[in-house]
Amino acid sequence: MLELKPEQQQLLDRAALSGMSAEDVLDQAFAVVGEQFRNASWMHTEAVAAQIGEGFRQAEHGQLIDGGEAARMLAERRAKQQIA
Repeated sequence: MLELKPEQQQLLDRAALSGMSAEDVLDQAFAVVGEQFRNASWMHTEAVAAQIGEGFRQAEHGQLIDGGEAARMLAERRAKQQIA
């Protein structure tokens, strides 16, 4: 059995009035927490470290792209991640 804080119970009560079940609320809460973990964990992967290292090597050799192009590339990556 799960013991809820009063504010958590109030949230469940409000959700129930809107037609949501407790399971729906928990599913959404776990989805949010899961997304936060996925967003935080990307910074700790070897692949990201390798990409950063490659970027530094490219910069040392003058192989740079302008800021606008970099922003466009990042926006594309973010859009693809949101679709997946």
